[in-house]
Amino acid sequence: MDAKEAGRIFKALETFRIEIPSWGFANTGTRFGKFLQPAAASTIEEKFSDAAQVHRVTGVCPSIALHVQWDCPNGVKSSDEIRKLSDRHGIHPGSINPNLFQDQEYKYGSFGNPDPAIRKRALDHTKDSIEIGRLLKSRDVSMWFADGSNYPGTANIRQRKKWFEEALKESHNALSSGQRLLVEYKPFEPAFYHTDIADWGMSLLFSRAAGPQAKVLVDTGHHYQAQNIEQIVAWLLAENMLGGFHFNDRRYADDDLTLGSIDPYQIFRIFHEILFYEWETGTTADIAYMIDQSHNLKGKIEAMIQTVTMAQQLFAKAALVEHAQLAVSQKKCNLVEAESMLQNAFNSDVRPAIQQWRESKGLPHDPMKSFHESGYLERITKERAERNARSVTSYA
Repeated sequence: MDAKEAGRIFKALETFRIEIPSWGFANTGTRFGKFLQPAAASTIEEKFSDAAQVHRVTGVCPSIALHVQWDCPNGVKSSDEIRKLSDRHGIHPGSINPNLFQDQEYKYGSFGNPDPAIRKRALDHTKDSIEIGRLLKSRDVSMWFADGSNYPGTANIRQRKKWFEEALKESHNALSSGQRLLVEYKPFEPAFYHTDIADWGMSLLFSRAAGPQAKVLVDTGHHYQAQNIEQIVAWLLAENMLGGFHFNDRRYADDDLTLGSIDPYQIFRIFHEILFYEWETGTTADIAYMIDQSHNLKGKIEAMIQTVTMAQQLFAKAALVEHAQLAVSQKKCNLVEAESMLQNAFNSDVRPAIQQWRESKGLPHDPMKSFHESGYLERITKERAERNARSVTSYA
């Protein structure tokens, strides 16, 4: 790799930041139960502490996404404790994620529930979540809904669409000037007949109906098999409606696997579309890069470090594509040359350049090795093992 290519990688990594999820450090599972880990975090303080370890060895994870259900048990009043933990561990509160799916009242939906009292409860909770974000100076409020139905004829799809539009508009009106509403989509699960926000087009329409501070949130696991996610990304960029990502990987559905463990070329192609857009427009895409993974078998902190370092590698690879040359090849319909540019960039070994960048920042040459040598994992395993052994509740 020559100095010019290394320079492009250095430039790309300077602004590439990744938010890690608090729930990624906790004991989680599937519908069938969960496998406990002795070192898993069970308090918000432990989650901040674990997130700080990931940031210490990578230098690119300064914020932690918070879930109101698990991290803010006292609602808005929890903000004071979170601020103190942020100051103590040097990790900023990131996106705020409301709970609109777990409580029994949401059995038939939240914003789309036929009961107006439950729709109001969901809206009030969303407004509280927005207020938590305002108090913590968190920009993004990430909205994911489990709303839908399992059987034909059991729900009025058009009426539910109207209820969603009304609630999202009112939620948008509660935002402060610096906040954003990110609207996520998912084709199925737990709703298996119809889901109220099932794809990017529905999310796009709802976001536009909500207001100018609403954008689409793309979860890389929330798509049908073989769906062209980078085309969705390209369209949303063209419409100035891409707000952020929830990064993970999958083999079958929403598997929450470590980023790049199944199809790293897909994430590379997504990053390429973003960087190509920035080159074409001369602008910087305002995108929140966030991880949404819960590992039942891998060590929690180790899995996060794996994902972050893989994201850096794939982003660096995408930065190697010669955009001007690619544009010429596309215009001439030189298919082999154009495709080869992507393939060559993807096949480049960018690890030495990334290691040089880390050294220039005073970061560990090998993040995983540094974590293993720190003794942190051994210490928290001893401190948390007994308590985690008693944690036998469902999912999270």
